[in-house]
Amino acid sequence: MSETTRGLAGDGGMVNHGFIAAIVAVATIGGFMFGYDSGVINGTQKGLEAAFGLGRLGIGVNVGAILVGSAIGAFGAGRLSDRIGRRNVMMISAGLFLFSALLAGAATGSAIFIFARIIGGLGVGAASVISPVYISEVTPASIRGRLSSVQQVMIITGLTGAFVANFALARYAGGSTADFWLGYPAWRWMFWLQAIPAAIYFFALLVIPESPRFLVAKGRDAEAHTVLTRLFGKAEADRKVVEIRNSLAADHHKPKLSDLRDKTTGKIRPILWAGIGLAIFQQLVGINVVFYYGAVLWEAVGFTEDNALQINILSGVLSIAACIFTIGTVDRIGRKPLLLVGSAGMAVTLATVAYAFSTAVTGADGAVSLPGNSGMIALIAANLYVIFFNASWGPVMWVMLGEMFPNQIRGSGLAVAGFAQWIANAAISVSFPALSVSPGLAVTYTGYAIFAALSFFFVKAMINETRGRELEDMEG
Repeated sequence: MSETTRGLAGDGGMVNHGFIAAIVAVATIGGFMFGYDSGVINGTQKGLEAAFGLGRLGIGVNVGAILVGSAIGAFGAGRLSDRIGRRNVMMISAGLFLFSALLAGAATGSAIFIFARIIGGLGVGAASVISPVYISEVTPASIRGRLSSVQQVMIITGLTGAFVANFALARYAGGSTADFWLGYPAWRWMFWLQAIPAAIYFFALLVIPESPRFLVAKGRDAEAHTVLTRLFGKAEADRKVVEIRNSLAADHHKPKLSDLRDKTTGKIRPILWAGIGLAIFQQLVGINVVFYYGAVLWEAVGFTEDNALQINILSGVLSIAACIFTIGTVDRIGRKPLLLVGSAGMAVTLATVAYAFSTAVTGADGAVSLPGNSGMIALIAANLYVIFFNASWGPVMWVMLGEMFPNQIRGSGLAVAGFAQWIANAAISVSFPALSVSPGLAVTYTGYAIFAALSFFFVKAMINETRGRELEDMEG
């Protein structure tokens, strides 16, 4: 490791922690919007069903529409950020969040609603990949993991914020379909409230700088030097500009998708397969079933709407606590150990949830319930699962995607891995309403448990530790 790398990795020099914290705080509002826009649908489904006359498949399509946009947004944002900059892409995503919130709440039909959610998904996908890479490119290696993990805290905070807002609106109005302010039902206001944080995100982005690594890649070394000086001091900025420039020197062309192939073998680089695997497994364990369908899930096994919305809030609070644990440990014990523990914990807890759901009984009135202690077992196991996920795969996957790719292919690698993540998300989320009926919740959760177990062996075989390494030292 070079002297410069040791200095930055060791947090040496004149690191401006206050400035770094401020720009990370602004960048992670994108994570909050990611979470809020994803979670706001949880609790609005009765309103959508009543307003648009939707069946189970229709609900799945309306809920999953955001994921189509997210996949496109994630793929396009990675490449677009290589052209116009990380900050500019985040500003575009903020505008998309605002437009989507207003249109979704005002939608008069399913087609308009789906269009609005696809637009919001473009923002979610862009924020999901650009915020982590921006954070990784403006922070020292010694604290990069914990600061990148703040992204997941903000995602869960956004989810929890949506759950709390939905619960409060439904409670105050007398139900999600009951009329509220100005004669509009509460579920519409659940979407409209999202416009407030979206506007805050847009204007806050105006005060943070562009990524210095993007600036160097564009030949704007003087601007990059100015940003790096504010971040780390002049001496470190002098050295860091040279390091970034040298890391790009081997490739005398603009970043492009074809860089993802090894020039010698012609095959896809192994680091890309690792990134795609991380992205897909994070979704195949079924976490977004909890985030998108939590209220419906708990109502399906006997809980009231009010209790189901409260369980959502509990899950959100536990998720935040788990992410805070990761912030304190990811730069000390590493990324890979956290992933391994998370995989094992999720496999066990998901299997327990599946067992509890297998005991469900249907009463004479057609209502489904969990007998005896099964309801409490399912509730405890599901929340332990949420804890394991958010202490490991939730934040660590985004940390690694933001840092594991070499400079030349970071934008392209994020584009492909982010696209894969949202396609897997869509497959799980859209299929759940139908799968929950046939073959049923027990079999569906058994499937998620199997994927969690497989993710353990994937990490063992494919993932290399990145703790403490400079971005310029990443290989692939």
